[in-house]
Order: sequence, then C-alpha cells, then structure tokens
Amino acid sequence: MGSCVTRYLTGAFVAVFLAGAAAAPAVAETCRPDLVELKGPSGQARFRVEVADSDATRARGLMWREHLDAGAGMLFIYERPGRGQFWMRNTLIPLDMIFADPTGTIRHIHSNAQPKDETVIDGGDNVLAVLEINGGYARRMGIKPGDVMRHPAFSQETAAWSCD
Repeated sequence: MGSCVTRYLTGAFVAVFLAGAAAAPAVAETCRPDLVELKGPSGQARFRVEVADSDATRARGLMWREHLDAGAGMLFIYERPGRGQFWMRNTLIPLDMIFADPTGTIRHIHSNAQPKDETVIDGGDNVLAVLEINGGYARRMGIKPGDVMRHPAFSQETAAWSCD
C-alpha cells in the first residue's frame, strides 16, 4: 500500500497521492516510526521518513543523495534535547530543516539549505528532533514555527500532539 501526503493549504486539507498510492485510513498510519505528521492553522502534512537515531545515521544523514521523493524526508532523533546544529557538507539537494522541541512543537525552520554549504545552520536550544524535507516545501505547505509534529519519538505524556 502506498502512502499519501496531506498538504497544508490555507483553510483546506487537500490529499495529494503519490504515484500508485492508495488512501489508507488515517488511524492505521498514525504514529508509525516511518511517518511524521505535522499540523497547524494551515492544515496537516504527512511525510514518509527514514529515521536517523544513532550517531552513525545522524552523521550520514542525506549526504550523497541526488534525489528525495515528494512526501519523503529524514527524521533526526536525539537521546535528549540540546542545541540543533547542521551543515550541508556532501549533501547534494536543497533541504528545509524543521527543528522541534521535546513536545514536538516546531521552534525553527531553516528554508532551502544550500547543497555542499558548510555554514552551520543553528536550530536553537532544546531540540529533540529535526525533520529534513525537500527545499521550499515548508513554505509552500504553510508549515510554521508553533505548528506541531507527531511521531512515536516524542514522549506521549508531554507531546503537544500525542499518538492517542
């Protein structure tokens, strides 16, 4: 079964189905390790993600990739909150970086990080997770600081949007 991306659009929720994808009940796909959901005043979005939750997977990230499918991303998860800092060394595609605190609340978005740029991208303090998606998507979809992210990595006792 394929997965879908629900795009943020002002005042409306529009499902965009990827090639060959079929809609599945939202409950069946909620809070899976390979999905991240976002919601805010502009709507909701869902991304299929690869999880980077070890030193090795976080160090490699999306380096050397020449393409990232629409509706796909990488979720960097840390053991404890801290300063979120990235760079684009050996990364070949522009990316948006969405920095979330331990509740899953988006605190900072860095748009269109430039490929191969070694300038440090600082997402601030108290970062527990960072979602990387194709460059420009956050703006086009209306994703903003203050919106919330749902994923099993966030403590369900303190999550702004829990898996329940």
